[in-house]
Amino acid sequence: MLLMEYHKPVLLQATVEGLNIQPNGVYVDVTFGGGGHSREILKCLGPEGRLVAFDQDKDALENAIDDPRFLLINENFRHLKRFLRFHGYREVDGILGDFGVSSHQFDEPERGFSTRFDGRLDMRMDQDSPVSAYEVINEYTEAQLRDVFYQYGELRAAAGMARVIVSFRQQHPIETTAQLKQALGRFLPRHRENKILAQIYQAIRIEVNGELEALKEFLIQSQDVLKPGGRLSLISYHSLEDRLVKRFMRNGLFEGEPEKDVFGRVSVPFKPVGKFIIPSEDEIQTNNRARSAKLRIAERL
Repeated sequence: MLLMEYHKPVLLQATVEGLNIQPNGVYVDVTFGGGGHSREILKCLGPEGRLVAFDQDKDALENAIDDPRFLLINENFRHLKRFLRFHGYREVDGILGDFGVSSHQFDEPERGFSTRFDGRLDMRMDQDSPVSAYEVINEYTEAQLRDVFYQYGELRAAAGMARVIVSFRQQHPIETTAQLKQALGRFLPRHRENKILAQIYQAIRIEVNGELEALKEFLIQSQDVLKPGGRLSLISYHSLEDRLVKRFMRNGLFEGEPEKDVFGRVSVPFKPVGKFIIPSEDEIQTNNRARSAKLRIAERL
């Protein structure tokens, strides 16, 4: 499998530069994918530097890098702290994350991630997971489906969509992405079909993979494993992810504001570095997946 066929890294230089790499430091790429960001990090490391990468998708193992400084762990990044310590790393100098779906996952019809292809309802990033999109669509109650569409897809018609799916599946199971589109046809006006489908798929995918909870767990653990002065360099692709990253980098919380001490001071784990970064028009032209990317960088205090 060729790397460029697997995934073209987004905001490559800016994301790696955001880590402020020290040649003999220890760095983590929690979303290895095709290995584009990891290869760029390795270019910046000296002989004593180390890079640990995580990816829960078994397909990503085919892109493992043959380098004595590199270790690839086939696990979800929500287990960051446990597996780093298992391999002897209590502290690291920087962590990079490129969240969302890889180009490879989008381009494999049988994975069910893309609105472009007909395929079985799957959407699992970890192919050993017992819950796929099929179970969500065919076994969730109407109330559960409504909540998934509303909370994770931010869809105004969430209640109607849930009602229609429950009615449709009473005739026969909804097994493919084409059948799902058929069931929800009334909610897909031609001029907005792609946008609404993307929101529907996003909602189901987040539920199947527990993406927001995994992101929260990862962010909380990042403050335990990063050394003072260590960097987080994280790319998000939709507002739900970006909101969590932004709030955590700003005050170490996902909701509300940090408590002040008796002197009116607050203690926060990170300080944001600069403003968020978005891809250039040239990058978006050559890599359409970059169009919604937003990079945020923060330093451990």
